[in-house]
Amino acid sequence: MIKKRLSGRRIILASQSPRRQYLLKELGLDFEIIGSSVKEVYPEGLQPKEIAIYLAELKACNFDFSRLDEQAIVITADTIVCLGDEILGKPAGYGEAVAMLQKLSGRKHDVITGVCLKSKRKKHIFHVLSSVYFKELSLEEIEYYIDNFQPFDKAGGYGIQEWIGYVGIDKIEGSFFNIMGLPVKELYEELLKF
Repeated sequence: MIKKRLSGRRIILASQSPRRQYLLKELGLDFEIIGSSVKEVYPEGLQPKEIAIYLAELKACNFDFSRLDEQAIVITADTIVCLGDEILGKPAGYGEAVAMLQKLSGRKHDVITGVCLKSKRKKHIFHVLSSVYFKELSLEEIEYYIDNFQPFDKAGGYGIQEWIGYVGIDKIEGSFFNIMGLPVKELYEELLKF
């Protein structure tokens, strides 16, 4: 259905994330990947959902639309992990990854993805929030995960679809795929409206 409705539209995913690419492919869309290199910096004082929205829009606004036709739709997204008001980005190294997972251990945190759909004529931005509840993680579990999965490219220092998600998560509220980096159901609905 989605292919038929979007027939003739050029769908572009402006993301190098293998997880976003996988999820969009599983949605059944024909799309191309054109990477977006934006420094992920945001103004102080923004609320977590505003940060995700701001960064998704920043990535879209940085995209060169002059080389695209009227039928092109560019998809950009940014996912953030927040523990209360603290934003947990991508860990800079091993020690920071350990510290992040120790902070998340035994607690609830939120994962927010901002998504921007943009064409030459219009733009639509939305966000999705999911909550994740970790069990108490031992240092041995944390170190095993980091040693074997190298989660240095993931906000919050973990991927829910990896070993840590299998053994460490008690429950989630909201979209599983949002936690992976792209709220597929909501994206599907918004693309059809767009």
